[in-house]
Amino acid sequence: MSLADAEPGEKPGDDVLIAFGAAPARPRNLTGGRGRTWMAGNVVFRPHGDAEESIWKARVLADREPTHGFRTSRPIPAADGNWVYGGWEAWEWLAGETDESRVVDVIRAGAAFHEAIVHLQRPAFIDHSDDAWSRADRMAWEENPLPRGSFMRRLEREFQPVLSPSQVIHGDLLGNVMFAPDLPPAIIDWAPYWRPAGLGAAIAAVDASCWHGWPTDRLAELGDGIPEWRQLLVRAVAFRIATLHNLDSWGEGMDERHEPVVSAVISIPS
Repeated sequence: MSLADAEPGEKPGDDVLIAFGAAPARPRNLTGGRGRTWMAGNVVFRPHGDAEESIWKARVLADREPTHGFRTSRPIPAADGNWVYGGWEAWEWLAGETDESRVVDVIRAGAAFHEAIVHLQRPAFIDHSDDAWSRADRMAWEENPLPRGSFMRRLEREFQPVLSPSQVIHGDLLGNVMFAPDLPPAIIDWAPYWRPAGLGAAIAAVDASCWHGWPTDRLAELGDGIPEWRQLLVRAVAFRIATLHNLDSWGEGMDERHEPVVSAVISIPS
């Protein structure tokens, strides 16, 4: 079973709970994670997609200590020593709640995370990832043709070369940074891409404006100190729109939701 195969609400079986040491706790469905994330005891379970990607992330995060800038959950190995079992991965529970209104704090935590992982080499799975998000990422960076659809020609006309160096980033920060009193922000559900570090902030900014009410006339200020911010916003909004088209999710109301953001990004001075 892969992440694509697991249906929302499908919980880990007893064999999975036993393998990761969570039996006899009864799993309960968590909010977020597209309905596929479960908790049993203090163990959080997620169906994995590409096993190579899941194992790579677990190895990177297994021994990472928290810093003043961010926390990350530790992966839990199965009884056989592997990081995945039966289509699932397991992680230690972290205290905190997501808050999409705190976009400035999310971007700050993401910057600290990206600084800490800047040394990582490009992982091999990046090149063969094949889902709606990875395909949209390649489209937004002119590695594959953009889909036909709303706003794509307008955005494509704005594409300019990006000179900032690429590294491993978290490409879905806004809903995956948790906050708790007296603790650093916790970064969860790492979505890895090989792009300039500022793209993670740009995607968070676009998500905040499209879905969580961040004023479009304040998009520019979120990129204070981030090189090539306007161009990263252009790529970010192209990525999100392409993803929706790849998922066949561009339905009623999407034009109205995205048009103010597209117009605001294009109007930022070059």
